[in-house]
Amino acid sequence: MIADGTPVAFIPCSDPARARAFYEETLGLELMAEDEFALTFDAGGTPVRLTRVAGHQPPPYTVLGWEVEDLDEAAAELGKRGIEMARFAGLEQDARGVWTAPAGTRVVWFRDPDGNVLSITEFAE
Repeated sequence: MIADGTPVAFIPCSDPARARAFYEETLGLELMAEDEFALTFDAGGTPVRLTRVAGHQPPPYTVLGWEVEDLDEAAAELGKRGIEMARFAGLEQDARGVWTAPAGTRVVWFRDPDGNVLSITEFAE
């Protein structure tokens, strides 16, 4: 039953108009639906619902990430769109904010307007 269903990701937001501009215009996701409770975007075939949460406090961990083939290209494109990469104490990140795991997987993080941590990852071969 659940195994045959489509996963839906949920991200809290405090200001739907601001969130919509970021996810639709800055990240380029397609808006699928909007109602008084949430905005739903298509993120590579996975619906992502940005749900209005009063008093939202962003968690310190990644809430949503994307796997990409070329992290350098994806990070550069995000930078051109005004997105600043996040830095975290205790992680050795390069000048662009990229962290390389011991097995070679590379990750870079950034935040949405509500402070939610998002990421892009290029997995090692």
